Amino acid sequence: MENYRRTERTRVRRLPERGHYDRATVHAILDAGFICHVGYVIEGQPYVTPTAYWREGERVYWHGSSASRMLRNLAKGIPVCLTVTHVDGLVLARTGFNHSINYRAVMALGVAEQVTEEEHKLAALKEFVERLYPKRWDTLRPPSKQELKATTVFSMQLDEVSAKVRVGPPHDNAEDYALPIWAGVLPLTLTPGMPEPDPLNLAGLTLPEHVRDFVLER
Repeated sequence: MENYRRTERTRVRRLPERGHYDRATVHAILDAGFICHVGYVIEGQPYVTPTAYWREGERVYWHGSSASRMLRNLAKGIPVCLTVTHVDGLVLARTGFNHSINYRAVMALGVAEQVTEEEHKLAALKEFVERLYPKRWDTLRPPSKQELKATTVFSMQLDEVSAKVRVGPPHDNAEDYALPIWAGVLPLTLTPGMPEPDPLNLAGLTLPEHVRDFVLER
């Protein structure tokens, strides 16, 4: 199927024309970022935790400390709401009411599953590092048994999912377009700066090619 199933919980009601349920749009939004917010409820109290994530196929992964309250409770099989948002521009209209923001967002509902098999966990963590820092994993010291034990990895199937996107210029009232007020879009982008070497001992190492490529490709 090209589209995710549209449910009452994921159907976009406010400005439904901005809703998207196709896998291509959802995957592109997820793959463009690396920070998500995970919402859950513990003993009646809602919590929302920001964390790093990555996608593999139809699953979203995230990890954290084995002592994390979030991860310890997710292991009980409680419902989760995972969201990702990118801000692409500030939309300046001719009235305050019509100002807006250009954005891309995904909301996914489900139950997270803990990755317990060590080989699977190690492969998932390698994918995470390679996702954020291409070509870096093979240059690193392998994780120790204690480091793996101290790290918990969860994944969630992408099933009940929707995206919402706003693009383009402001939408003003017809009679306001004649007003002598500047209107338009201020684009916003996230770009890396120049690498800052660790001030501690680097043993005379120069900037590696994969870090230099990371900056140039973005």
